[in-house]
Order: sequence, then C-alpha cells, then structure tokens
Amino acid sequence: MNAATVRHILETMEAMFPDAHCELNHSNAFELTVAVLLSAQCTDETVNKVTADLFQKYRSPADYLAVPLEELEQDIRRIGLYRNKAKHIQNMCRILIEQYGGDVPQEHDQLVTLPGVGRKTANVVVSNAFGVPAIAVDTHVERVSKRLALAGWDDSVLEVEKKLMKRVPREEWTLTHHRFIFFGRYHCKAQNPACHICPLLDICREGKKRMKTSQIRKDKERVTTRKRKIN
Repeated sequence: MNAATVRHILETMEAMFPDAHCELNHSNAFELTVAVLLSAQCTDETVNKVTADLFQKYRSPADYLAVPLEELEQDIRRIGLYRNKAKHIQNMCRILIEQYGGDVPQEHDQLVTLPGVGRKTANVVVSNAFGVPAIAVDTHVERVSKRLALAGWDDSVLEVEKKLMKRVPREEWTLTHHRFIFFGRYHCKAQNPACHICPLLDICREGKKRMKTSQIRKDKERVTTRKRKIN
C-alpha cells in the first residue's frame, strides 16, 4: 500500500471522527491502568459503570490492598474474568508500592512487567497518561487494519502494530489509535459493518466482498420473486 492511500485512510477517519478519544473514564495514570486492565474481553461501557463506584472507594494502590481479595472481586464481579483481574490488580498494586513508590511507571518496558498489563495496556497508558506516541492494537484496530489491507489477514497483533507504526507518522500514532477504535466500534463493526455508506469502500477488500455477496443475494431474491409471480 502506497503512502497516498494510507494518507487517504487517515484523513477520512479524521473527518469521520475528529473527536476520537479514550472512552475509559479516569482521572490519572493509575486509574487508567486499572480501567484498561479491566477492559480485557469487556466493553468500555461496562468498565465505566463499574469504575464509577470503584474509583470512589479505591483511590490509591494501598486502598486496593487494604481489603480482602474477595471484597475486591465482589466490587468488580460485573466484569468478565473478575476473579483473575482482582488478583492482578492487587498484585500490581503491591509491586507499585514496593518498587515505584505507589506511582505507575512511565516506561513501557516497566509497565509490561506488571501483573495483568500486556503490551496493549502499556501502549494505552503511555500514550494517554504520559503523552508518548503509541498504537495500541485492540480488536477494533486489528479488524480495521486487516480489512483495509494495512496488515495481512494472518498477522499477529504485534505484526499489525509494527506495520501501522511504519506506515503512520509517529506524531499521529495516538490519534490514529483512537480513530481506528471509533471507526471499528461505531462504523466498521465486526458483524454488521456499514459498508453501503462507507467512504473507504473502494479500498476495502472486506467491504467489496460483503457488498458483492449482498448484491448476489438480492439478485437471487429478485429472480425468486419473479418466478413466484409467474407461477
């Protein structure tokens, strides 16, 4: 894919979602880290409902360690995999206190060593909390990148990230991450993408396939309808 096509994609998404941003509610780096940890296999909407009360009760790593694990589990039980996530949160908080004075480290290499914090979470934290350009590849970013041929169908999440970092100017990484998420969450959905009104249909291999299949289905329905009328 040439640079002009990539620029066309970026500018189209900018026009569609000029205000794209992190939709996880948080007021500091620590809350963001907890929220992203909770968001694994869970919607941002559900996470925000849970953290509305959670962040009132727990304001520091020490607060999470001051209660039994079972109590924290109950506080986040609406979140998928809540038992494992509760363990990760307490273990992470213990390390933050013991090694970082209770603060979330700003270095990506340090973040990924924390329990429950993978590469995606670390990228979200460094870019949104500390202003370091990064592209976090979640399910939306991965899906959109592959449909638009910015990455291969069989590419791993890391390979998708590397290809996007290579094709997108560094200063646009964070905004591109947010716009891809909005594009995938509200337009190019997994099950029912809005291909028929998509401004990127002309360069989307998935969209072209879906529209062709849809047209074939409509043509068959027309033939069936005509036969019924004749009979």
